[in-house]
Amino acid sequence: MRVLHVFGARPGSGAGHQLRLLLGRLPYDGHVLTLGPAPPALRATGATLHELPTTRDRDLGAIRHLRGLIREGRFDVVHTHLFRAGVQGRVASRLARTPRVVATEYHADEGLRTAAGVRALYLAGERHSGVTVAAAPAVADRLRRWGVPLGRVTVIPKALDAAEFAYDPRLRTAARARLRIAPGTPVIGAVGRLEPERRLDTLIRAVAEVPGATLLLVGDGPARVALQLLAGIEGVSDRVLFAGTVEHAREMLCAMDVFASPGRETFGLAVLEAVAAGLPALYAACAPLQEMAAARTPVEHTQRLTPHDPESLPRALRAEVLCHIERYGARLPPRILPDRYCANRMAADVEDLYERVAAS
Repeated sequence: MRVLHVFGARPGSGAGHQLRLLLGRLPYDGHVLTLGPAPPALRATGATLHELPTTRDRDLGAIRHLRGLIREGRFDVVHTHLFRAGVQGRVASRLARTPRVVATEYHADEGLRTAAGVRALYLAGERHSGVTVAAAPAVADRLRRWGVPLGRVTVIPKALDAAEFAYDPRLRTAARARLRIAPGTPVIGAVGRLEPERRLDTLIRAVAEVPGATLLLVGDGPARVALQLLAGIEGVSDRVLFAGTVEHAREMLCAMDVFASPGRETFGLAVLEAVAAGLPALYAACAPLQEMAAARTPVEHTQRLTPHDPESLPRALRAEVLCHIERYGARLPPRILPDRYCANRMAADVEDLYERVAAS
């Protein structure tokens, strides 16, 4: 089976790593077309890579180019990833007379604030595709409210390869030296795009109440300038480090001692990565850990923050920093994560989906 993946993510998006994990585990002849520059995560997969420069959701030239590639490659399945790829890839597949189309949406808000005309184009293309994959239940709910029929949405959660995040003391030493973090300094960290929805302003205010701790923010985004100003207002500019975007979070996670995720509008994959790296994790939302807690099988050294309690975050951070000191800085042992969120399971589910789409 020949599969063309059409990928349309913004720089720094974690969706590139999701596709990377998938490509390395599917037994198919995989090709990737990126709508824009290909992220480094996809360049190392070994898949045949095509790049198409475009920055618009509705680009007729890109659709024509994509239609020609689909026809020439005689692909059995076209798999689009994210909103822009879903808009252009579905239309191009329709024009190329390739009826087997799978589309994956990773974010609950991806593309939903775009112009009504583009939204209508997306829904028109969706009617001619096979299945829309939601990478989280919240994404599935948003798609259904938007008008995608219930029977054409299936949930295959985001996943990770826990071995990729294993703690390495050498990486820790190198990262902390590069960031100029003094030995013995407790480091509280967060990973993700710097956006208002992440509520990282609450994390900066909370760190002001944790004496001696440094806050390491890994990622970039539109809220960076405001967060830097807030750190100055709170008097912690010297204790808040902005590391910028990194290709893989492992080294930065090794440099941390406590992980915090105060955002409420998130699936929580970064929290799972932190757990895999042996970090205690505080979170406002993490669907996998919330599912485990509801099933009375909570993951040790993880704690959900109390909603609407402004003291919940600083109190929990102080407690975790104290525990870290009492362990003399020792890393936590590996903790078992649900199989449902492992990369091998994700690939097996996608492979099964391809077979069903091809059979139909």
